Amino acid sequence: MKCIIKKLALPATLGLLVSLAALYANLAYAQIPWAPWPAAPQTTPMAQRNALNLVINQVNWFQNATRTASSRAGDGYGLLMQQFQGVRNQYAGLKSTLTPQQLTSGANQLAELDAGLDLIQEAFADYQTQLGNGQSNASAFSNMCRVLNEAMGVWAQEFKKDCRQLRIR
Repeated sequence: MKCIIKKLALPATLGLLVSLAALYANLAYAQIPWAPWPAAPQTTPMAQRNALNLVINQVNWFQNATRTASSRAGDGYGLLMQQFQGVRNQYAGLKSTLTPQQLTSGANQLAELDAGLDLIQEAFADYQTQLGNGQSNASAFSNMCRVLNEAMGVWAQEFKKDCRQLRIR
C-alpha cells in the first residue's frame, strides 16, 4: 500500500513542480518586454502639406463664419465655437505629423501658436461677460465676431510663417 501511495505521490509532486515551473516561466516572460514598443508613426512631407492645407482651410472657414454669423446671433455662437474647435483639431493634427527634429526646433513657435489659440478662445468668454454686463446680444456678438476674425487672421499669418521656418510647404 505504501508503494502505491509513493507511486501516486511522485507523479503528483512532479506535476506540481512542472506546473510551478510553467507558471514561473510565464511570469518571467510577462515581465520581459520581448516585443519592441511600437515606433512613432512615420511622417512624410506630403502628410505635412496635407495637414497644413487642412489647417489653412479650417481657418478660412472659421473666418468666413465670423463674417456671416452676425446675422445669425441666435445659433451663430455655437457655429463659431464648432468652427474654432475645428481649427484646434486640425492644428493638433498637423503637429502630429511633425518629426522629432521639427518639434524640437519649433518648440517655441508651437508654444506661441498654442497660446495664441488660447487667447482667441477667450473672446468667447468675453462675449458671455458682455452679455452679463447688460450689453445687447447683437452688439456683443458683433464685437466677438470682429475680434475673432481679426485675431484668427493674425494667428494664421504667424502659423504660415512658422510652417515655412519648419520647412512645411
